[in-house]
Amino acid sequence: MKSILIGIFCFLSVVSFGQAPAQFSTVKHSFGKIKQNIPASYVFTFKNITSKPIVIEVATAECGCTTPEYPKAPIAKGQEGKIKVTYNAVNPGTFTKKVHVKFAGEDQPVTLEIDGEVVTAK
Repeated sequence: MKSILIGIFCFLSVVSFGQAPAQFSTVKHSFGKIKQNIPASYVFTFKNITSKPIVIEVATAECGCTTPEYPKAPIAKGQEGKIKVTYNAVNPGTFTKKVHVKFAGEDQPVTLEIDGEVVTAK
């Protein structure tokens, strides 16, 4: 009985804390100060760390002011992919925005974050 409980615990640990299929070089980027009405972009890079191709099902931003662009084709084992995140910088002030990247076959998305401060143009 004890060994069955240990086995169930180990299984749940792997399921609950499984590793994402991609390793990102960074998941957060700070733009610092950017000028109003001039969109700012950053490219997040990642590497497929599985033994098979991976696919991004969807990458969604928290609001319409942030636009993610991601590869639709599968990323082969060991290859790199890029997700370009653009902030429109219309409203002055500080911002923090998140993009949720959902890989096929994974329950939990990877969250990317950008932040900065939009300053009014002079």
